[in-house]
This record gives sequence, structure tokens and C-alpha cells, in this order.
Amino acid sequence: MDAPYYRPDLARVHHEGFAFHADDAAAGVIAFLAPVRDRGGLVVEFGCGSGLLTKHLADAGFRVAASDASPAMLDLAREDVGDAASFSLVTLPDDPLPTADAIVGVGHALSYLPDETAIDRAMDAVADALAPGGLVLFDICDLAWGAARREQGSVGWTGEDWALVTAFSTPSPDRYVREMTIFTRNDDGSWRRDEERHDNVLVDTSAIPARFAARGVDVVLDASIGGYDLPTGLVAVRGTKRG
Repeated sequence: MDAPYYRPDLARVHHEGFAFHADDAAAGVIAFLAPVRDRGGLVVEFGCGSGLLTKHLADAGFRVAASDASPAMLDLAREDVGDAASFSLVTLPDDPLPTADAIVGVGHALSYLPDETAIDRAMDAVADALAPGGLVLFDICDLAWGAARREQGSVGWTGEDWALVTAFSTPSPDRYVREMTIFTRNDDGSWRRDEERHDNVLVDTSAIPARFAARGVDVVLDASIGGYDLPTGLVAVRGTKRG
């Protein structure tokens, strides 16, 4: 069965048209994780998507085990990154993460989980998978994400042989919805259409440091990753496991 999010057409559109977030975050992620690379440690990336950040990490000399919940995204990642990283199908919070010297994820993958309880369990899994002294860095959508976008309406984007139209809504303070229509050109010049609805769960990120601290990980919240200022409401969680 296809993943509910990012079936093949939208996965391709995201890969070709929306690489900027991973590209902009990459330098800050690499700088933060540099000690792990220098000692030959393992970086586990969750929500890797089509491998946009994975490629930056692999090119910078990191040993990376990347995962995503979308088979279509993983197909693109394997094609783009090749053997420079390993890839696996993982759906948090139920699928296990390997023990890692660092765990990273950009693109607010945890915000795609079905509810706040699932997000909490996923963060617990991340904390537990970190080796002592391990580093963690990921981004997640705060309640402020929805508050800043209540009047966003609809937006369209086009590529050489695709178009994407997205209607945005905030049905409640802790929910942000994208209703997307994807048009993709077939080899014979005709067009096909697909639709996806993405429901994001927004959380009060101020509670995150205490949750990680209870599992031995000291984290701080930030509005940037390195020199890259995140969009309003997107929060970086960064820290180290004690021991």
C-alpha cells in the first residue's frame, strides 16, 4: 500500500521544487554534527524524504543511515544519493531506530504524526536511541506555525512538467492542513492528476526540553539552524545526551 503522504507524483514535485529547506539547513546541521563525523560515528536521519539533506551529509563525509515513511520518497533518495548512505522504511513512533551517535531530521517530519501522543512517543524513541554523548537536531511545528498562517489561502507552483496547487487551512489551533492537487505531464504529453491531504499536528514546543531531560537528553529550542533562520513557527530542537 502506498504511504498516505508523498505518493510518487508529489514526492517528485517535492524533490524538484522544494529542496531549499534542506539546502539552507545543511551547513548548520553539518557544523553541529562535525564531532560525530570526526570520530566516525553513525548519524541516523529520520524523515529523510528524497535524500536532500542526506546527500549533503554524505558529501561531507558522514556515515548516514536514513529512513522515511514514504516508499516513493525512498526510491528517489536511493536514486539520488546511491550507496553513499543506507536507506530504510521507518514509520515513527512504532518502528525502532538503531542506536546512534547523532539523530537528525529536517522538514518537520514529526509534525506529520497523527496526534500529540504519537509525537511524544517518537521523541522518546529518539532520546532512547541516542548513545551517551550523542547529538540530536530536528525541527518541529509549534502552535505559532498555524497562528501565523490563518489567512494563507491558496498558493500554486509550477515546474517544467508539473504543477502544484495547495489550499491551506487551520481548522483548530493545533492543526494545519494542506490540500494539494498535483498535475504531472505523462510521456505522451497528456497530464495526470493526483490529490493529497496533509494534516500536521502543532505542539507547544516549550514542553519539549523537559520531556527530553527526563530521558537524559539536554536540549534547547532555537529559531534557526546555524545561520539559517527558520520560517515563523518552525522550531529547531538541538541537544546532547548526558553520559
